[in-house]
Parts: sequence; C-alpha cells; structure tokens
Amino acid sequence: MRIVLQRAKNARVTVDGRVTGSIDHGLVLLVGFTDGDGEEDLRYLADKVVNLRIFEDDQGKMNRSLLDVGGSILSVSQFTLYGDCRKGRRPSFTAAAAPDIASGLYDRFNEQLRSHGVRVETGVFGAMMQVSFTNDGPVTLILESRENGKVRV
Repeated sequence: MRIVLQRAKNARVTVDGRVTGSIDHGLVLLVGFTDGDGEEDLRYLADKVVNLRIFEDDQGKMNRSLLDVGGSILSVSQFTLYGDCRKGRRPSFTAAAAPDIASGLYDRFNEQLRSHGVRVETGVFGAMMQVSFTNDGPVTLILESRENGKVRV
C-alpha cells in the first residue's frame, strides 16, 4: 500500500462537475494498493497518517499530529501510484491491485481512518476526478506499508 500525503489548507475533489469531498484544514491522501495488501497494511498506515507529527506547534516546529490539530482528511484512490515507468514510454500498471480488490481495501482504509475520530471525505473510486487543494508548507510525504515484502511495525 502506498500513500502520497500532502498537508493542505483546503482541498476538494470533483466528479462530473459535482463536489464529492471537501475539507478546510488537514491532509490530502492519494492512496494506492498492490497485490497482497490486507488489513495489516490498512491499520498500519491509518495509524501512521493520523499520528504523523507534521503540523507546527507554537514554536513553528512540526510537532503536532492531525489528531492534535483537529484536521480532516480528503482521501482519493490513485491506482497510478503503482505505475512502473522504467521501460518504454507508457507506464505499466500491472503492480496495482485489481479494481474489485482495491475498491474494498479503499473503503476499509477510510473506515480505519474514521475509527480514529477523524472526518474523512473521499472521491469516487474508479471515477475521473479533479482534485484541487492548497498545499500547506508545502509538505508532501510518501508512505508505504511494506518493507522487503513485510508490513512495517
């Protein structure tokens, strides 16, 4: 499982001209899944996301988590995070989980985030989406649930 996390002052996702998710302050998550991802991956990264200390404290140091600042999450499914561009000029997406599997994982991941008491807004799985936001900082991080084939702890 792979996430591109961006700290945001505001964000929204639109599908067919309709806003499906919107937040004022918090995190934008682009979320991708690969074969073998499961409940351990979901729990690990949900806990990591909500507790990652990337918001500034009173001294301007990144010392506060999303939970500390009362922020929200805009979660957007993003199979292209598993695009392989090493050969040729067209990405291969064979490492991305099949849509029927990824859809369920995405729903369960968002529920894991909500179980921490966080407001989670989403895009629409599999839809063409337009995501707009103001990156705060900018702060952008890449999180992965596995190292050497094993879920991190």
